[in-house]
Order: sequence, then structure tokens, then C-alpha cells
Amino acid sequence: MQLGLIGLGKMGGNMRERIRRAGHTVIGYDRNPEVSDVKSLAELVEKLDAPRHVWVMVPAGTATQTVVDELGDLLEPGDTVIDGGNSRWTDDEKHAAALGIKGIGFVDAGVSGGVWGLQNGYALMVGGDKEHVDRLQPIFDALKPEGPYGYVHAGRVGAGHFSKMVHNGIEYAMMQAYAEGWELLEKVHSVENVREVFRSWQEGTVIRSWLLDLAVNALDEDEHLQKLRGYAEDSGEGRWTVEAAIDNAVPLPAITASLFARFASRQDDSPQMKMIAALRNQFGGHAVEKKD
Repeated sequence: MQLGLIGLGKMGGNMRERIRRAGHTVIGYDRNPEVSDVKSLAELVEKLDAPRHVWVMVPAGTATQTVVDELGDLLEPGDTVIDGGNSRWTDDEKHAAALGIKGIGFVDAGVSGGVWGLQNGYALMVGGDKEHVDRLQPIFDALKPEGPYGYVHAGRVGAGHFSKMVHNGIEYAMMQAYAEGWELLEKVHSVENVREVFRSWQEGTVIRSWLLDLAVNALDEDEHLQKLRGYAEDSGEGRWTVEAAIDNAVPLPAITASLFARFASRQDDSPQMKMIAALRNQFGGHAVEKKD
């Protein structure tokens, strides 16, 4: 099967390789000519036989919109666009409608696996009409992990990215729980080998997971994480998850708290804590720390 793949970064480049290893033809385009197979989107489309299938792996938002718009002008009725980036599900609905007017199919694919996907496979959460999804099944089979799990046709257009968004929200909360437990273990004097405590949890415990394995990898590289700054960005999907929860009146206390914890990490001197310190001093005479 032929596939056009736009965006050959850390994930896109590895996806191209995994699909090729499964025996399919992949023509990749990237703005970096050193990794690109063609010089332009137009050339990519020209090299594909109809009906064409073009997978987009570029940053969500403006970059994805620009590529989808250009593909809408280059592709023909019967072709299909797959957005495998971290787009918001509401954008999927707009893209599907705009391309549908031209007879071009649209599928959204939430992709999880990161830099380990080439080796382990990618978990895929797919949204779109059955006819478009079925046409792409050989590519999904090439990307997914070995075995019965790791792929789902989640529902209509937008369902793939919505599922991936919730997946990432859960990921936020799980990482936050591991991080809080690690900090508490590091704080007490009685626990002398925090790294090995984490390692001991990798087998036989109810909290074992791939994230725990990655935490142990990180502690092996830097036992007390002294080389890192306590600062964490958010990709946007955590925010979208909380917004969706509000829209649907679904309580998400753990995921919401984990998102706010990331915001707190960006404040070297928290304005909120200034007010709390001031109030504690006012009502209880508690000591406050002064700036130099």
C-alpha cells in the first residue's frame, strides 16, 4: 500500500520506518530536505497513485490547518487525509466538513508511543467513517503493537483525538502521582534508597506501569534528578480535557490538579503563596520569609 507522510520529526520519521518495514511504500515530506523524500507537497501528491492516502504529522493548530488546506487543493475526490498529530477534536470536525465538500475523506488518529514507537509499536485511536478507516487498515496494522491490543476505531470523526486527549489527561495524573510519591520518599531520612524503592515496584505491585519503568530509567541516569529544573510544560491536551469535563459536567479532580501543578512549576516565586504567607502571619503571627 502507498502512503504519503507529511512531517518527519521524532515520531513521523520513526513511523515512516515502521510502515516501510511492514512492506508498504511511504513517500515522506518534511521542510528539512535532509530527511524529505520529495521537495514539496505537490510532488508528494504527484508520486502517489489514486486513491491517495496522506498522513499529516505536524504540530496542532495553524501548522495542521495550513497543510490540510493545501492538501484540499491538491488532492482529488476519493483521496483521504489522516491527521495523526495532537489536534483538538473540534478541528477534526471542521477539516472533515471542508474536505468532504470536495469528496476527500478525513480520518483523525490519536497516536501514542513517542520515541519508543518504532520498537514497540504505536497505540492508535481512530475516528472517522468506516469506509475511510477500513481503507487504511493495512497502515494501522503496520503501526500498532504486535498482538490484539493497541488499536481501536473509537467512533465518528473527532473520536480518535478526543480519546487521545483523555489518554493524555490520565497520563498527567499518573505522572503527578509518581512525582509526589518520589518527593515524599526523598524527603524522609529513613528511606535511604529511593531509586531502588521505585525499582522494586516494577514487579508484583498494583502500581507497576510503563511510566514507572521510565521513572526508573530517569533515576538511573540522575539518581536524585539534580540535573533537572522543576519546570514542566503542558502540550495543551490537559487543558482541553479539563475544558471538556466542564462542558460535560464530569468531575476530574486528579487530572485537573495535575494540570494546575504544572502551572505552579513555572513560578519561581508564587504570587498565591505570598498571599497565603501574609494571611498566616496576620491571623496567627506565623513567620514569613523576606526577600533579600
